[in-house]
Amino acid sequence: MAKKESKQNGKSREIAVEPVPRTVVGRTREINKQAEKEEKPRETTVEFLASLAAVLVTGLFIITFIVQAFEIPSSSMENTLLIGDHVFVNRVQFAPASKWVGPLVPYREVRRGDIVVFLSPAEPGLYVVKRIMGVPGDRIHLRDGVVYRNGEKMDEPYVIHSATDERRYDPYRDNFPAVPASLSNTPPTPEWQLLIRQHIQGDDIVVPENSFFAMGDNRDVSYDSRYWGFIPKENVIGRPMFVYWSFETPADQYTKKEPSERLGFLAHVVIHFFDETRWRRTFRIVR
Repeated sequence: MAKKESKQNGKSREIAVEPVPRTVVGRTREINKQAEKEEKPRETTVEFLASLAAVLVTGLFIITFIVQAFEIPSSSMENTLLIGDHVFVNRVQFAPASKWVGPLVPYREVRRGDIVVFLSPAEPGLYVVKRIMGVPGDRIHLRDGVVYRNGEKMDEPYVIHSATDERRYDPYRDNFPAVPASLSNTPPTPEWQLLIRQHIQGDDIVVPENSFFAMGDNRDVSYDSRYWGFIPKENVIGRPMFVYWSFETPADQYTKKEPSERLGFLAHVVIHFFDETRWRRTFRIVR
C-alpha cells in the first residue's frame, strides 16, 4: 500500500492510497485499444478506387504536361547524348507563359545553345533532339565545318567529327549554304531546296521569325537544319533535363518495328540489365 502526503489547515497528513491491480490496468488498455480500432474508419472499396484514380490522374498530368520521358535513337548528338540514353524532358519551360501561374513557373524563350526536343519538320510524328544554333534574326554559315554566327567564329567544345574517310568530305554539309544542294552526299528535302533561297543573304542564311536553326553535336552525321530547314516555334516540345537511365543500344534499333524484333530486344534488356546499363550516365545533367 502506498502513502501520499497531504496538507490540510497547515498540518501534514499521510493518506493511504490503494494500488490499482495490474489485471485492471491491463484490461483497461485492451479496452482502449479495442475502442481505437472500432473508432478508426475503414477505407471502403469506392474510397480506395477514388484514391487510386487521383494518383493515376496526377501522374498522367505530370508526364503529359510537365515532364516526359524520351529515348535517344541516333548518334547525331554524341557525345552529349548517346544512343540508348533515356531522358526526362521539361515540357513547361518553353511553353507559352500562362497569365495565372506565370510568376510561379520559370518560363523562358529558347536560347542559343539550348538542346531541345521537337517534332521533325521533315517527318510528321517523329521526335528529334538537336542543339539550337540560331534564333530569329541570326545569320549562320559554315566554312570547312566551322560555324560562324553573326560573323563570329563559334567555340564549340561539345562538337565531334565522326565521319569515316570516304564520307568525311561533303562540300554542302561543311560549307553551308554557299555550296548548292546538288553537291551534297545526303540530299536535302525537296521543300527545303526551294525554300532556302528565300533566306540566303550574302554568305549567310538568316533565321526568320518564330523559327530556329538547329544542328547535332556529332556534326558529320547529323541530319539537321542544313537538310530540312528551320524548326517552327510551335514544334518545340521541351528541354532535356537529365539522363535517368542509359542502356547500350544498337544504332539501328529504332528502325526495327516488327513485334518480334522489339520483344527480342526487350528480352535482351532484361537479361543484360545490370551489365549493359551505363551506370556512370545515370542522373547526368544534359548540357
